[in-house]
Amino acid sequence: MLVYASSAEASRAVAHEIAALIRDKAARGEHAVLGLATGSTPHAVYDELVRLHRDEGLSFANVVSFNLDEYWPMPPDSLQSYRRFMNEYLFDHVDIDPANAHVPDGQMPQDRIAAYCVEYEERIRNAGGIDYQILGIGRTGHIGFNEPGSGRDSRTRLITLDRVTRMDAASDFFGEWNVPRQAITMGVGTILDAKRIVLMAFGEHKAPIIRRAVEGEVTNTVAASFLQGHAGAKFVLDGAAAAELTRFRAPWLLGGHDGAADLDWADPRLVKKAVIWLAREVDKPILKLTNEDYNTNGLQGLVAAVGGAYDANITVFKSLQRTITGWPGGKPDRPRFVVGKGVDASNGPDIYPKRVLVFSPHPDDDVISMGGTFIRLCDQGHEVHVAYQTSGNIAVFDDEAERHADFVQEFCTVMDIAADEAHALAGEVQAFIRGKRPGQIDSPDLQTIKTLIRRTEARAAARYSGVQLDRIHFLDMPFYETGTVKKKPLGGEDVRIVAELLERVRPHQVYAAGDLSDPHGTHRVCLAAIMAAAERLADRDWMRDCEVWLYRGAWQEWGPEEIEMAVPLSPDEVARKRKAIFKHESQKDTALFPGPTDTREFWQRAEDRNRETAELFDRLGLPEYQAIEGFVSWSPTGAANPGRGGA
Repeated sequence: MLVYASSAEASRAVAHEIAALIRDKAARGEHAVLGLATGSTPHAVYDELVRLHRDEGLSFANVVSFNLDEYWPMPPDSLQSYRRFMNEYLFDHVDIDPANAHVPDGQMPQDRIAAYCVEYEERIRNAGGIDYQILGIGRTGHIGFNEPGSGRDSRTRLITLDRVTRMDAASDFFGEWNVPRQAITMGVGTILDAKRIVLMAFGEHKAPIIRRAVEGEVTNTVAASFLQGHAGAKFVLDGAAAAELTRFRAPWLLGGHDGAADLDWADPRLVKKAVIWLAREVDKPILKLTNEDYNTNGLQGLVAAVGGAYDANITVFKSLQRTITGWPGGKPDRPRFVVGKGVDASNGPDIYPKRVLVFSPHPDDDVISMGGTFIRLCDQGHEVHVAYQTSGNIAVFDDEAERHADFVQEFCTVMDIAADEAHALAGEVQAFIRGKRPGQIDSPDLQTIKTLIRRTEARAAARYSGVQLDRIHFLDMPFYETGTVKKKPLGGEDVRIVAELLERVRPHQVYAAGDLSDPHGTHRVCLAAIMAAAERLADRDWMRDCEVWLYRGAWQEWGPEEIEMAVPLSPDEVARKRKAIFKHESQKDTALFPGPTDTREFWQRAEDRNRETAELFDRLGLPEYQAIEGFVSWSPTGAANPGRGGA
């Protein structure tokens, strides 16, 4: 298992392994047989392989490839086709012989599929077997489309997709109802026949299934667990995907009670993580933990290093206590609050009120993820700006857009406005919707209507939260505006747009979505743009003093050991946050792309998450609150990010 600092670094490493294999095989006059995967996980590998071909002369003339799977039925030129994916990301950009690039045929007649699958297996054997197999992993633990129940010796076949898999694919098909119910996939046995296997996984949302695949029992309910028995298999992860593995979650458990002996207990972050873990493990408040609790749970080394349970308890308790503030933007006439250190009068009085810039990847992430803090910053007199980084237009149901088109026609009629063009345009949009094929990209006019729906909802929520109209910014970053779930790579124009807004506002505080669990990748790209822009501006005086706080999205909260600012919410503030979320009517009741299989609405997820964080702080011995929103600080190179003002 290899864990990299970032998915980009991991992807480059895999691409260079593949390149080395191709070159080695070419030098020996042999074919390099690759097993390829699709989806968001491997596309950066393909980007790097294309770069190596273009810039460093890597030839694919000796490459034979076999893809894992394809939806059925699926035309090869369809937007969601894996054949099209491979053409767009790799095959069309390198010198591979098209006859050597195999992808299962999604148009194979049903009565021919069984024989075709046997032929696919024979082609792999005739090529000499797969030398290097790339895999991703689904939330059911599937590799390829080998859903729970797939046997160790299963071969290439037609399979019925699990509902979780279909829901995860819903965004690509503009709704779960458009996702094919079946697919042709290599079997588990086919995959395990490969000489080398690399399973790649990135992001916190992959952490639970990675733990089951790596540390759980080998079982056909988690097909990826069969890789434990393959001598040439390895997992390539980023830190987020590896977070629940024992060596990262609780390394003191490795090797029994002596497993913590070589850990660096001088690191306060490790101590904090261990003490909080222990308190949750034995279900005690931190200040009630005893030496015996530490000794019987693999943490003898910690108490020996810090001088006993009392010292460890009080240090971590005070550290958590210092994170709690009702004044996220600072308090008038109070000294600056230094992250992790409390009030330091030598820093002088804090700036109050502050200019605050809240970045929201989609038009509702601000109120869903940090709505209570957002409202409080406005109530406490700060100059709050909000920037919606993308239009979010693909997340609007067609019938919602049709309703708004109907409103335009009716409005023009009732108000006796001569608006023939508006009538005609609305009619064209309605006709397009009624004739729209499953998975078809929206027309430009329909995209515009959906953009305006989300834009007006965002304005309503921001105004309700207390933001002035001239402080609401719509960035419409170009990487997003493709009309499909597949986005462009982050580009210079995206970073320029963010940097220009930062330069114009010159904020004292920035809030950004820092979660990597977004299943569609938009949050990750939006955060990368903010970080790149902040790095570009790091030498500005105002940027050096700017505080950058990262919040999490709708999928999960920061862990208590990670939180550096905890903003408690009262019952009234929770209700106000809920009402702000309700302003996003197009996302109410059922969102088009709800993410992981979770029947709760976004406001319910947010309230449950904030309540659970508060309850966890309470169980750890901290004050009892209705809800808590958590934040983690981040600093660009050369910036101080000194922390908030006043607890």
